Amino acid sequence: MYKICFFLFLLGCTCFSAVAQSVDSVANKMDSVVTAVDSVAQDTVKKETRQERRAREKAEKERAKFYYKDILKDSTRLAIEELSRVAWKRSLILPGWGQYTNGGLWWIKIPIIYGGFAGAYFTFDYWQWYYRKFLDEATYRINNNNAVSDPDLERLSLEYLIQSKDNARRNRDLTILATVGFWGLNVVEAYVNSMLKNRYNMGDNLSVKVSPTFMPSGYLGYQSPLKNQFVPGVKLTFNIR
Repeated sequence: MYKICFFLFLLGCTCFSAVAQSVDSVANKMDSVVTAVDSVAQDTVKKETRQERRAREKAEKERAKFYYKDILKDSTRLAIEELSRVAWKRSLILPGWGQYTNGGLWWIKIPIIYGGFAGAYFTFDYWQWYYRKFLDEATYRINNNNAVSDPDLERLSLEYLIQSKDNARRNRDLTILATVGFWGLNVVEAYVNSMLKNRYNMGDNLSVKVSPTFMPSGYLGYQSPLKNQFVPGVKLTFNIR
């Protein structure tokens, strides 16, 4: 009885080992097949080069011009966007050019723009002149044992000259920054005006009515001797449609 059980045990172990070996061989074959497929895929799929990536990104940007949230833009909207781009780009190149392109009150805007630039130039020249004046005097006194070079500044101390020089330089630099900001404001105005003019209905249907009226004396800004009385005035009525 024991011999039969032992024989069956040996037979079962032998069968189990054979099955395990076959499973391992199948798994090894599958691994080799997967490795071969991966190598073939790596060979067939080429890595994107920098030039190809730039071309792809450029194509995506071009496509984005014609779509808004995956909705195809019509020709009218594309033409309006092109007008807005032309307006702000022209103002960026030459101040006032975008305002002239938009039309309307460009003959008022352009003098204001160049008047602002002229004022910025004179302000810059003013602070630059003071900066050079204080700097030259301070430098002369340091190099010549506190001797005075400019009679207009003989009552000022060296410390005050240095402080005034720094203040003049700061104001000069602020003038440059303000001029750059004014240039940018000119660009923004050209773009916004183009958007409002072409995309929105900014009609001129504005009526103004002027009529005489009487106002209580208590509403006046000064102390009127007439108390609890009405004084003549003018009433303006605006109707915006």
